[in-house]
Amino acid sequence: MNFPVFDLHCDTVLNILGRDLQGSGSLRKNEGHIDLERAKTLPGYAQCFACFTSPLHKLPAGMSQIQLFERELAAIQRELYRSRDLIAQAYTAEDVRQNLANGMMSAVLTIEGPAGFDYDPALLEDLYKIGFRITTLGWNERNPLTGSHITGGGLTDLGRAYVREAQRLGMIVDVSHISDQAFWDIMEMTSAPVIASHSNSRSVWPDSRNLTDDMFRAICVTGGVAGYNQCAEFTGEQPDLDTVCDHILHFLELDPDGLHIALGGDLDGIDEMPAGFTGVQDYPKLAQKLLERGLDAQTVRQIFWDNALGVMDRCCM
Repeated sequence: MNFPVFDLHCDTVLNILGRDLQGSGSLRKNEGHIDLERAKTLPGYAQCFACFTSPLHKLPAGMSQIQLFERELAAIQRELYRSRDLIAQAYTAEDVRQNLANGMMSAVLTIEGPAGFDYDPALLEDLYKIGFRITTLGWNERNPLTGSHITGGGLTDLGRAYVREAQRLGMIVDVSHISDQAFWDIMEMTSAPVIASHSNSRSVWPDSRNLTDDMFRAICVTGGVAGYNQCAEFTGEQPDLDTVCDHILHFLELDPDGLHIALGGDLDGIDEMPAGFTGVQDYPKLAQKLLERGLDAQTVRQIFWDNALGVMDRCCM
């Protein structure tokens, strides 16, 4: 049984830019984890495409994080235009639904790390108008907004202003990569659903990039979701699709209705994935494994499609 796929996070834009960051790759067909030729075999597909910047990411001499962000945005816009027969940018959940009804895939723009616009919350409104609908506050570094899961440290005053402005606009705040302290700082102030776009269960595999049970419950309370990350490092020792199911089934123990679990594969941003999963074309294999592990079709569809769409409904006007 196949289900449409709504994936909350990938790094395919960097893959399109290539090692030289000159933008020679293709979204339609490539050797990475995601291309449209493989994605169109799914019964529906919506992908959140991250524009990634971080001071930890080494750039060619003379290139700034701001220039990288501009190149990433230009690259994804170019590729969406070139493949406009297959995919269209979506700004709202209704856009995603309409694209599905018209046989089109959907692209949602997201921010992974605000270094590309100097962490300035005043620029979020312009980015929202362009179509960015999800934002993290950083990557693995400590920055002017927050500490990370590696460095520790909570939200700064500027970080709080950033969260307030993003939520005022209807941009979804994404807590993946930030520190535990910053996570709880956001939970104390949030006025909208919060997501962890690509984070797994720390109870199943104890990595700081994963969510504790209390964190996942807190995300549920806001009306947000956790998107399952296919990175082997965050999944388990020599993981396979059953290990992936272990994370999802543990989240279901905490969320029996299955309304707050989604997909966030981190595809094209990771080197190793669980055995049996090599790219976007393998999501049906995960769906089948979840059915074999006892989930019903309605719950699998919620995880694969409905829950992420529901967060857009609640946040992105």
